[in-house]
Formats: sequence, structure tokens, C-alpha cells
Amino acid sequence: MRNRLVVLLMVLGVFTAPATASAAAGSLPLPYTGDANQVITVVAANPTATTATLIAWKRTATGWVAQLGPLKAYVGSGGIGQASEGSTKTPAGVWALTEAFGHHPAAGRLPYRQVDTSDWWVSDVNSAHYNTPYRCAPGACPFNEAAGENLGKVGRAYDRAVVMNYNRSPVVKGAGSAFFLHVSTNQPTAGCVSLGRPQMDAVLNWLDPAARPVINIGLG
Repeated sequence: MRNRLVVLLMVLGVFTAPATASAAAGSLPLPYTGDANQVITVVAANPTATTATLIAWKRTATGWVAQLGPLKAYVGSGGIGQASEGSTKTPAGVWALTEAFGHHPAAGRLPYRQVDTSDWWVSDVNSAHYNTPYRCAPGACPFNEAAGENLGKVGRAYDRAVVMNYNRSPVVKGAGSAFFLHVSTNQPTAGCVSLGRPQMDAVLNWLDPAARPVINIGLG
């Protein structure tokens, strides 16, 4: 069964030999000292790069082993660094991956919401709901709808998405909101990380909440 899975992932372009070879030393390409057993690394060449290399790693008794990748990912049009509301930088650092959403029915093992036009991500810095999901009918929401994302109205990018827990506990108003790992539109993002649809599906199916997965974003 495992051999058939590897063959399928190779066909989809989400598993390649170089990633396994790079994992021989059992270490990650970015510093990490947490207790997650699944880590997705996103490494850009420099602070202004708008593409990065994404690899999904599993902790084993002998070190870290690459399981998906290396994959081409898009990051923010402002590169990688300190994010803030209104910037287009992807936030550098380590962020938990605890939930997912999308236009399509549930997939994978993370808690998942199938969204429609009553689902929002609040980016109104004056709202008590800043940087949280909220459900309300358009025109009847208790926040500035223009300063938020109607998740159901976003195109294919949100066919599948995983929430990055950046600025969520505690929430700092103005530090930035709505950062996701989502389907690529083949261009830099507004601060999220994106992958091609087959690769995104593979990552979503790989993520296991019991492994306390995180995404680790930085420069290499």
C-alpha cells in the first residue's frame, strides 16, 4: 500500500527523491525546537522572494524524514518577514495548523468547514472579532464587511485552505489577519502560502491533528 501511495504522489508531483535525500541527516532546513511531529517548512531564498520551497516532514526516532516535496509554493508579494494588517508579507515564524475550510466537501483529518457566502474572516481592526472566522449574512454582520474576506466569494484559492494560527492567541489588533495555506492561483499572494491544487490536496490529507502540525516559514 505504501509503495502505491508513493507512486501516486510522484505522479501528482508531490514527492520527489531530492527531499528524501536532504533528510538523511535527520534535521530540518529551518530551526525548530517545538513538540510537533509534523512540520511543513517553507523556505525562501531572500526576504523579497515571492516563491519558496515547501517540504512536509515527519518526526521519527532517528530524526526528521521528508514525506511530501520539495514543492514550489507562492508566498506574499511583499516577501517574507514581519506581517501587519494591509501588508502583503507572509509572516516568518512557526504557526500551528489546527483547522481547515474550503468550498468543497470535507477532506483530510483536521477539523474542516465547508464555506459559503455567509462565512467570513474578520479583518476589521476595530472589531472584537478581529482575525477570527464569523458567520453572518452579507449586509448584516457586526463588523466592517469591507475590511474582511467573504470566504464563499473568493475564487479557487479557497477550494481548500488550512488556517495558519498567526496572531490568534493572543490577537493583536493590526498585526495581521487571514493567513492561510491554500490553493495557488499561480501568482504571489496577499501574505498566504499557496500550492497547486493536487499538492494542496495531498498536504491536507497528510496533516494529522494528533501530530500537532505546524508550518515553519523562513529564509534559507
